[in-house]
Amino acid sequence: MALILIRGENNSKLLNSIADLERHGNLNLQGKPKVIDSKFADEIVEKILNSKLRTKSNVATAFFIKEDPTYAIVQIKKIHPPAHIVVISTEYDIYDTLKKKIENAPNFEGYYSHKAKSSGLRDYKLKNKNIIKNNKLNSYDK
Repeated sequence: MALILIRGENNSKLLNSIADLERHGNLNLQGKPKVIDSKFADEIVEKILNSKLRTKSNVATAFFIKEDPTYAIVQIKKIHPPAHIVVISTEYDIYDTLKKKIENAPNFEGYYSHKAKSSGLRDYKLKNKNIIKNNKLNSYDK
């Protein structure tokens, strides 16, 4: 499980970056993204990169993904999101501090997952719209 920090100019760029991670990066969010103070996010990135940032962010969000950090980095390198994305693993000292901030932070508004929430197929021929359970369909969730 990796922690993702996204910083950018505005909310729409952050939302597009999250959508890119899900759609093109095939990463699975664990919970909802949380609002993080942009100055705090800039400080985290400066500590990780060991250098000053050229541009400061206006908004930032952080969330957990189900995949491990190495896989996440490889997938993010394949796409070109419109915001700055940083993968934070447990190796960094700041991981625990950011984890505590996320627990108390409000949800990042405007986010919704495009991935299916249902665990089965919907049979539209039936009048009562029952869901047919198919355990093989989402067997990777178990």
